Amino acid sequence: QELPEMALLKFFRPESTPVPAKPTPEQLSNLIKTSLHYPESFSHSFHRKSLCLVPVTLLLSNCSQAVVDVMIDLRHKTTSPESLEIHGSFTWLGQTQYKLQLKSQEVYSLQLKACFVHTGVYNLGTPRVFAKLVDQVTLFETSQQNSMPALIIINSI
Repeated sequence: QELPEMALLKFFRPESTPVPAKPTPEQLSNLIKTSLHYPESFSHSFHRKSLCLVPVTLLLSNCSQAVVDVMIDLRHKTTSPESLEIHGSFTWLGQTQYKLQLKSQEVYSLQLKACFVHTGVYNLGTPRVFAKLVDQVTLFETSQQNSMPALIIINSI
């Protein structure tokens, strides 16, 4: 009985193993896309109840192929005099900071409540969103680009 021919196995390895490119600051500031969903205007009887509560949904979309750590901070206030003249001030009710993790392409819906004490036009676009890649060793998350102002009109009945 003959032995089968023995062939040498050859292993190939590319000379230059591609090193994953480090994301640019611009790419890091576009990991998470945010959008606010709320009524354009809201009518409330301030005579019967002094606080007007409006439900707002903050939609977070992971635009990357990686797992991303996200931090949402609602404590940020717009304090420039021009914006206060136009928009007035309002408060987010409940928890003021959130930390979560979004998988690749995941969309997450966060239910918020905005509290108003009088009529006016307000900018709901105050939540600050920070994100970093899970495997990225960094002390600070990158601030995500904020969308356009999110104006709501509060009317009195």
